[in-house]
Amino acid sequence: MQCVKLPISVTVEINLLLVAVTVSALVTRLYGIHLPKAVVFDEVYYGQFLSLYMKQVFFIDESGPPFGHMILALGAYLGGFDGNFVWNRIGAEYTSNVPVWSLRVIPALAGSFCIPLAYLLVVQLGYSHSSALGACVLLLMENSLIVQSRFMLLESVLIFFLLLAVLSYLRFYKAHNSSFRWFWLVTCGVSCACGIGVKYMGVFTYFLLLGLAAVHTWHVIGDRTLSHVIVVQILVRFLALVVLPVIMYLGFFYIHLTLLYRSGPHDQMMSSAFQASLEGGLARITQGQPLDVAFGSQVTLRTVSSKPVPCWLHSHKANYPVRYENGRGSTHQQQVTCYPFKDVNNWWIIKDPGRHSLVVSSPPRPVRHGDIIQLLHGMTSRYLNTHDVAAPMSPHSQEVSGYIDFNVSMPAQNLWRVDIVNRESDREIWKTILSEVRLVHVNTSAVLKLSGASLPEWGFKQLEVVGDKIYKGYQQSGMWNVEEHRYGRSQEQKERELELKSPTHSDIKRNLTFIAKFLELQWKMLTVKNEESEHKYSSSPLEWITMDTNIAYWLHPSSNAQIQLIGNIVNWTIANLSLVVYCLMILTYLPRRRRKVEDIPQDSWEQLVLAGVICFGGWAVNYLPFFLMEKTLFLYHYLPALTFKILQIPIVIEHLYIHVLRQLLCLLCISSAH
Repeated sequence: MQCVKLPISVTVEINLLLVAVTVSALVTRLYGIHLPKAVVFDEVYYGQFLSLYMKQVFFIDESGPPFGHMILALGAYLGGFDGNFVWNRIGAEYTSNVPVWSLRVIPALAGSFCIPLAYLLVVQLGYSHSSALGACVLLLMENSLIVQSRFMLLESVLIFFLLLAVLSYLRFYKAHNSSFRWFWLVTCGVSCACGIGVKYMGVFTYFLLLGLAAVHTWHVIGDRTLSHVIVVQILVRFLALVVLPVIMYLGFFYIHLTLLYRSGPHDQMMSSAFQASLEGGLARITQGQPLDVAFGSQVTLRTVSSKPVPCWLHSHKANYPVRYENGRGSTHQQQVTCYPFKDVNNWWIIKDPGRHSLVVSSPPRPVRHGDIIQLLHGMTSRYLNTHDVAAPMSPHSQEVSGYIDFNVSMPAQNLWRVDIVNRESDREIWKTILSEVRLVHVNTSAVLKLSGASLPEWGFKQLEVVGDKIYKGYQQSGMWNVEEHRYGRSQEQKERELELKSPTHSDIKRNLTFIAKFLELQWKMLTVKNEESEHKYSSSPLEWITMDTNIAYWLHPSSNAQIQLIGNIVNWTIANLSLVVYCLMILTYLPRRRRKVEDIPQDSWEQLVLAGVICFGGWAVNYLPFFLMEKTLFLYHYLPALTFKILQIPIVIEHLYIHVLRQLLCLLCISSAH
């Protein structure tokens, strides 16, 4: 006790400016967020996924990773939302079971905390507290940011994580001799992962920070005073900024797939194996099916491709026309198509060409890679066949048909070779759901393939299946997998028809690994796009910079009350001017510094460059990529870029005041004194 000096005191420094802007932000973003109690613009979009989350039903949103939906679902969960609401139109009144305040509070809080983050960021760049306050005031008065923060939308959450990532990296970079600096580096990596996890747009700022970190790391490599720890310095940066975000990104999907384990409306976009891993739906149908496909197996064959839609190999009692509308002739044999719905006519029997039996022997004789098979249509008893006759919609490919013997000089050509594409050995057994199979015609070497074209009325608008003789490489349209499967027991046609109409039954369970599900889901998110259509309020990137567009978010059904997403014209104009002025300053300083004319001190120059990388660079990487995107764009896509652009304003003003106006005033005072 003698070594303890009394009294014990604690000193706390409170930045009242920071407190004031934070309180102001909370008031402007949170006050009255429960109003209107109706669906506002994209709440109709996010709300559908929110309800599926509450019911733990699987879905795909190609617009971004699942972390953003998880954040919104957290608010719904805390508010006790049960997911029961029909999100079918903008303006629909929320029912009493929808906790409107809880749904909107997290985006509102994120939008509020963007303001103090902006204050700290400007200070961290080395500029005055007055400039930081100016940036906060401009952001506080920005209409578009206020509106976007007050509803169940994700832009404010995205901007929060982007600003936190930039601020954390600057804190790390500036804290040279503090052991706490590594905390800021880890925070930067976490924030980058969260930003990307909310929307793919976050990757632009992530790449900007990676580039900045790479330059700084290069300088560290050249610092001989750090030779003994250089490897550790590089390794820690790599772990925090690359490995950690990757692990977190995978973690978002792991939680997403763990929570959403039930079959849902987006199942058919996924492979049969993925669907079978979900509770209900296909899993209920296929649970326990025989794993090994054998001679005599009754199967449905689903195309691996989901373009234009997932579908199953199909045939029915209708023939190709003798002549098509363009005058070309056909075989006039039974149509074979790809049908996008479950149907008894999707069933086929795998037959051994050397035997007459249509049932599975005991023990079953499995079909292996390289085996020759015949495919017999279960309901019509026609063999899958192709001749060197042009397909109806794809004349460069062969027509595929169910063979009918018209007693003409066209014998059957119905032998197919099984080519298991994802095999691990040359004699691998054909597996239900798991094997991706290419069926190669023995006589012509054509590959059974979904062309994607729709047949005319005579083909009931079903999708065309062809034999492709110039098939090369890996094409999902030429891959098939067995989805439903049973071991056939009936040799007679009528008994077989009854068997085909009965449900499958067995009791064997199989699951995909997380990595397999993640890779498939990620691939679908990146490649499967909804049909883009021109929206009433869509706009182009050129319209954003001059604010020649707006969005009506909500209109009252009876009064003239409305909510519009529109920017503050003063902010946007000054921000545009600040970008131009910054570019002019850099273009002026660069050639003069090259000629050893230093108009400003080295520290000020480095400060200006770093601010430009963050603010001008942040605007550029979040704006310019939209010119390359083929998707429907809206004004709110510009808000991350706008935020960085507004931060540039007080930086440019302070620089002009200190290094231009003050010097001019000094020169005027000196000249007047003389």
